[in-house]
Amino acid sequence: MRANELLFKAGTDNTLVQLFRYTFVGGIAFLFDFGSLYFLTDWMYVHYLVSAALAFLAGVTVNYLLSIAWVFQSRTMKNVWLEVALFTVIGIVGLGLNELIIWFFTELAKFHYLVSKLFSTVSVYLWNFFARKFLLFR
Repeated sequence: MRANELLFKAGTDNTLVQLFRYTFVGGIAFLFDFGSLYFLTDWMYVHYLVSAALAFLAGVTVNYLLSIAWVFQSRTMKNVWLEVALFTVIGIVGLGLNELIIWFFTELAKFHYLVSKLFSTVSVYLWNFFARKFLLFR
């Protein structure tokens, strides 16, 4: 199997290939998240922490749909609703981390809220991937 087929096309349970794909999925979800945060805060005048929560939920939705379609072929749960619920719980923990990190870097470290979002992205990305990989898609 050629490398591009392994990385982009073929179904796989290889964690490194899944992490590679999840990086793309996470990037797309991040664009939805970051763009929504900016739009809601700067154009709709929603408080940045409320915007961050709403934008994060939009990103989680995009992430779930792309993850089940392309990243994770093996599924631990047969019940789709239970899977969505656990995916959401993992996302809510990620949302808590997201809010805490954005608040810390914006309020205490005095960074712009969009810079603070960049700090939160790395931590939340790693939490989401490994929690979802090992709890949902083994």
